[in-house]
Amino acid sequence: MMKKIKHFMALAILSPLTSYFSPLMLCAQEKNLFTLEELNFGGKRYKALQPENQFYAWWGDELVRIDKERCLLVDRNTGKDIRPLTTDEDNNRKGEGKATTLVKDHQLYVVDAQGKEHQLTTDGSREIVYGSAVHRNEFGINKGTFWSPDSARLAFYRMDQSMVTDYPQVNIFPREATYEPDKYPMAGMNAHVVTVGVYDVNTNQTIYLKTTNGSVVGDFVTDTKPIYFTNIAWNPDGKTIYMFELNRDQNDCRLVSYDATTGERIAELYCETSDKYVEPLHPIQFLPWDSNKFIMQSQRDGYNHLYLYNKDGKLLRQLTSGPWVVQNVLGFNTTLKSIIIEGNKYHPLHRQIYSVNVNNGKMTQLTKEDGVHRGELSVSGSYVLDRHSSPTQPRNISMIDVSSSKFKVQRLFTADDPWQNYEQPIFECGSIKAADGKTDLYYRMVKPYNFDANKKYPTVVYVYGGPHAHNVEASWHWYSRSWETYMSQKGYIVFILDNRGSEYRGRDFEQATFRQLGQIEMQDQMKGVEYLKSLPYVDADKLGVHGWSFGGFMTISLMLNYPDVFKVGVAGGPVIDWKWYEVMYGERYMDTPQQNPEGYEKASLINKAKNLKGKLQIITGYNDNTVVPQHCLSFLDACIKAGTQPDFFAYPGEEHNMRGHASVHLHERITQYFEDYLK
Repeated sequence: MMKKIKHFMALAILSPLTSYFSPLMLCAQEKNLFTLEELNFGGKRYKALQPENQFYAWWGDELVRIDKERCLLVDRNTGKDIRPLTTDEDNNRKGEGKATTLVKDHQLYVVDAQGKEHQLTTDGSREIVYGSAVHRNEFGINKGTFWSPDSARLAFYRMDQSMVTDYPQVNIFPREATYEPDKYPMAGMNAHVVTVGVYDVNTNQTIYLKTTNGSVVGDFVTDTKPIYFTNIAWNPDGKTIYMFELNRDQNDCRLVSYDATTGERIAELYCETSDKYVEPLHPIQFLPWDSNKFIMQSQRDGYNHLYLYNKDGKLLRQLTSGPWVVQNVLGFNTTLKSIIIEGNKYHPLHRQIYSVNVNNGKMTQLTKEDGVHRGELSVSGSYVLDRHSSPTQPRNISMIDVSSSKFKVQRLFTADDPWQNYEQPIFECGSIKAADGKTDLYYRMVKPYNFDANKKYPTVVYVYGGPHAHNVEASWHWYSRSWETYMSQKGYIVFILDNRGSEYRGRDFEQATFRQLGQIEMQDQMKGVEYLKSLPYVDADKLGVHGWSFGGFMTISLMLNYPDVFKVGVAGGPVIDWKWYEVMYGERYMDTPQQNPEGYEKASLINKAKNLKGKLQIITGYNDNTVVPQHCLSFLDACIKAGTQPDFFAYPGEEHNMRGHASVHLHERITQYFEDYLK
């Protein structure tokens, strides 16, 4: 690990965490200025200023490049196109001939290789949901159907949400507005009940796994039986299903196996408990060369690492260890008997690709360039497609040959800087200490292209601060959002800090906020403000704050808890009180309102509405189904009663994030609010 330094202005040779100064800024000729139509993802010219890209995919171990009209076979030795694929080859590449799943009129179907539909369910409805992601996409769940390796059986989720309260969303666009409710389980209230079915293609029969669900008593699940069924995996023989079962308190997690032919419970292979929470995010993965062993990911030693087990649940060895995080498992290399992973062992802000030997745990770093690498493995694991960027390089694409220990790298594509004809901001990265006085926190600072250290600049703190997200990494422009460029162009400094509670820094870093969301995060953000105030070019009388979702919650929290510090704030889709947020996420971090009334009271912004001093604009999607409008409207009511005066804007028909060109309108509105009240 490199030595941490307070600020990375120079040391370009000594440290990868250096400021980025475009050499083009030294040119005397006048350059273009950015518009939101170019910077914002909903803008009319957004694509023109994105780094050029090429699209590759694996066809077995063959590399294919995909353009608008055709697929081309690529020479792995030279990176050059060889020839277009034939129609038959292309169809095979797309997996033509395999059975697929289909949800139609709330019912689940299997479509066989001949295109014939087989209806699996008859009682599907908006209350009985089949074949879709459950538990509101928490626990790494992003789909609802899972084929066995031989495609002979299909596991699928059945979610009964009839006991979950409807949130009364309204569609205002018809002549007479219509009622279009969402099922929304709030913290401490009824959660949906999930079961797992298994359809046998050969017998056309369906059985259900004989799990034990939590029972609904009144308006709360009171017992400790498993309620969340996550990370479904198949044994290579297609006869056994494994999944993690988690109690509602999310502090007792068990890996359980089931007979896929009868639904009977076979065994409990692993148990992990915590005084805070356990969060299973990844299914187990069997070794392709030894179906008697599997790997499992866990944070039980403080960081997400890999563990090797036999099929009976006996721990054979821990494969990775240390104060760093395994960020992704790409797959297996069958030749070298290794696992290919992404991790931040080199530095918390950098993501490199590694090969981990299963027999002895030896790690080999496959990628050498500083920055962020994201890999895609070929079928046999012999080759890695590496997509890479760094603070000064928007995109590189390479292929790494991992079929032998030489690990040959073939560069396929390098993108030019699409901003080279524009006045570019100054992007800097550094670290400060957290409020505990010992933990390193990383920040990004974006300064105007014509920055003058002798001037004072209004400064906006952009904040998210919540779990499963980060805002600073060693990718292009230090992972900067394009709105920051727009603001810097208008004469602002923008400051972004990843506080404790954010991702990829280990279990204790993430769980420091348990049962008191917003409190530790604010303390760390105020250390960032303290650092800003120490800079002679930051105008401490003109500090603003902006964030969305959890960042909206943080924005209002900072405005109300430190009313004399922040002059202007813009909060989008903010959580106002965690008792109105969803069961799975809210209870993981806060427990229930019944269990943790003090924590909910401390985090609530309702009782702090009287503290508002500065100018605050609240923005929401009128049909937000993630942070429902009850949050914003209840806060407005509290402000009315307290006599404080926030501003409010709603986007009709929009959900949690503004889509399409509405996003351009949104960011112009955010910008204008700071222009009106912070400058």
